[in-house]
Amino acid sequence: MKFPDLSMSNPVRLRDLIRQIRSAKTAAEERAVVQKECAYIRDAFRDEDNTWRCRNVAKLLYVSLLGYPAHFGQLECLKLIASTRFTDKRIGYLGAMLLLDERQDIHVLITNSLKNDLNHSNQYIAGLALCTLGSICSPEMSRDLGGEVEKLTKSSNPFIKKKAVLCAVRIIRKVPEQFDIFQNSVRSLLSEKNHGVLLAAITLISEMCEQNQQALQIFRKVLVPNLVRILKNLIMSGYSPEHDVSGISDPFLQVRLLRLMRILGRNDIEASEVMNDILAQVSTNTENSKNVGNAILYETVLTIMDIKSESGLRVLAVNILGRFLLNTDKNIRYVALNTLLHVVQADHSAVQRHRATVVDCLKDADVSIKRRAMELCFALINSNNIRTMINEMLTFLATCEQEFKADCTSNMFLAMDRFAPSKRWHVDQMIKVLTTAGNSVRDDIVSSLIGIISSSPDLHGYTAQQLFKMIRNDITQQPLVQVASWTLGEFGDLCVNGQYERAEDEENIQFTEEEIVNRLEKILNWSISTVVTREYAINALMKLSTRFPTCSDQIQSMMTVYACNMNLELQTRAVEYTSLFTKHNQIRSSIVERMPVLVNNQTSTTNNEEQTYEQEESSLASKPNFQTTSDVKQEPVADLLKILDEPSTTHTSHELYTHDNIFDVLSSPIEQPILSSNPIDDIFGNNLLNNQTTSSNGINSSIPQMTAIDKNGLRIIFQFERKDKNLFIYLQATNSAKIPITNFVFKAAVPKTFNLELLPPTGTTIPSNNSGDVRQTIKILNPNKEKLRMRIKLNYSFNDSTPISDEAELNAFPEQCYH
Repeated sequence: MKFPDLSMSNPVRLRDLIRQIRSAKTAAEERAVVQKECAYIRDAFRDEDNTWRCRNVAKLLYVSLLGYPAHFGQLECLKLIASTRFTDKRIGYLGAMLLLDERQDIHVLITNSLKNDLNHSNQYIAGLALCTLGSICSPEMSRDLGGEVEKLTKSSNPFIKKKAVLCAVRIIRKVPEQFDIFQNSVRSLLSEKNHGVLLAAITLISEMCEQNQQALQIFRKVLVPNLVRILKNLIMSGYSPEHDVSGISDPFLQVRLLRLMRILGRNDIEASEVMNDILAQVSTNTENSKNVGNAILYETVLTIMDIKSESGLRVLAVNILGRFLLNTDKNIRYVALNTLLHVVQADHSAVQRHRATVVDCLKDADVSIKRRAMELCFALINSNNIRTMINEMLTFLATCEQEFKADCTSNMFLAMDRFAPSKRWHVDQMIKVLTTAGNSVRDDIVSSLIGIISSSPDLHGYTAQQLFKMIRNDITQQPLVQVASWTLGEFGDLCVNGQYERAEDEENIQFTEEEIVNRLEKILNWSISTVVTREYAINALMKLSTRFPTCSDQIQSMMTVYACNMNLELQTRAVEYTSLFTKHNQIRSSIVERMPVLVNNQTSTTNNEEQTYEQEESSLASKPNFQTTSDVKQEPVADLLKILDEPSTTHTSHELYTHDNIFDVLSSPIEQPILSSNPIDDIFGNNLLNNQTTSSNGINSSIPQMTAIDKNGLRIIFQFERKDKNLFIYLQATNSAKIPITNFVFKAAVPKTFNLELLPPTGTTIPSNNSGDVRQTIKILNPNKEKLRMRIKLNYSFNDSTPISDEAELNAFPEQCYH
């Protein structure tokens, strides 16, 4: 007798399908099992098999959770939702939440079923409908069913009421305008005794305040006293086994209340005053021996710091964070450091009291804590503690991981640049930083330190002596060697001659010219030195060829050797420098003069200066309405290694020719006619001879000239002449671009203690290729002999094209301009 095949009539149960999938040894076996079962489920759906629809949808949902496509079961979910059986509705609503979302049009088909089930007498069916609506509702469904949900928020059943309020949160998130529907019912919810409903109500109010500004204003006036009362009852209530967590009454509700109070009290003095007392009670009465209490204290601190709280309360909040720093739990310490980093600007003095504890966190083994502690230490530095904190950070720099060193050195430089008590201390500490950090120093720190050394004339010899002591026995630290090479090249003669002020306890060590030259030669020849370091060294040696005449032959022989070097940059420089020793020896001393003070241009974006500025414009220049602005960025220190590669500038129409760079000049035939009386000006232009006593304007002045702007081919040079309290600045603007600059307008502003006068310029068009210039005279009266600061603005365009506007602030004028 043959029995019928029942494999298709009795589908596999869900637990059997799970067992089969889990027993698959490979991904291919798993896919085969899933595909076979999905094929059967499709056939069952196609045959309208109502008997096993619930089981098939349940299996399909499990398959969907594994990542396989299950979209073909969406309509079956709608059929189950329409069923009268609870078991079918349960699977149908679960399938709707997993397989449908608001981006699919099919989801609106269940709107009518949801409306019917929301009003169902069975609380569990109504609960299913509320959960589904809260999960997948769209703005359209929110508007259609918002009224039904609002009715359920007034239900006497806490189970239904809680789910209805949570569903209202989703509706408000989708349609903030629905605030009007739930506004009145929200107030009554705060009088609920059920903590579940109360927690949901607080969540709904928070969502309303964040989504709707009108709701925030209304709730500030009417709800703050109620929230304070609820929080006070929680604190003062006795032990309740239903809500107690580690000895604290319902910490989840307390946290939600504190967050809502933070929203309502932000930027509102009246609401904040009402909250002050209860926040003080929470801060003092909450036990901090367990994480539950620490979580409440943390939220309390955030609330205190975010609202308009009293100063004493803010100090209490910072002290709580200070206690967190002493906790053994790493997570609590990290949270404390992170929070202190955000509140340090709000109450700097209160955070300063915990500076020692923060510094101790630098020794923590956890890298996250160590990084936050480092950032907070730099935020705490001011003019009063700069010496102590820099010593602490130097200790940290010596022992920290490699990943911290670059950030630490950069932040130390910024802090010292802002709060250094003296230039000498600043230089000493930066040398220590370079020595401690090794090769982890960023390039911008090297160039910035060179700028500081350049702008401190009284420390030139001292700095050269200190740096040479550092590299005398160790040249492995490349950033330190680069700064030392530049300084020795510029001021090595001051170091040898002893023309500097020694420290009281410093040992009197005398260096010879040969020692310095030999050390630079070793740096140049050492295979471990980077190309940049060797470029600094070869430049320094060339500078010293005139400062140390006895070593000139040794330096010349080194240049001859490096004229055949494999590195193109080193070879080019060596060839140029060799030519200076031979063909152009008569101008070598002028070429390698000391560099002028390096200018640090700062971008002027907002008028936040304490002093007001007077501004004058050229009377002959037009004032076009510019629409495009190109702000001058803070320029890095000029590339010192390429000083001799600058294009030559033709200053007058009497010069017959120009050259692109020094290499071309030195390679040109000697018989080429030179009509200018000064051969240096003809060959190199005035760009390389910034320290010439006679400028191209014919001004005899000991004040070095200064480059104010060098961007987009436009170069503006200031030359100075001082007569008693009057300073004359002779502006020279040249254009190295291939397109002429037109509509050139120069504007300047100085502090109100100065008197500025701009004389008319020689023109508004600057010819291309350095074939001409525009000149203008600036007259400044400085009766108090104060340090000069100037803000400049340039308006111009290239060949009448898009207008350009550049702004910059100049603070590094030579001291001779005002002393």
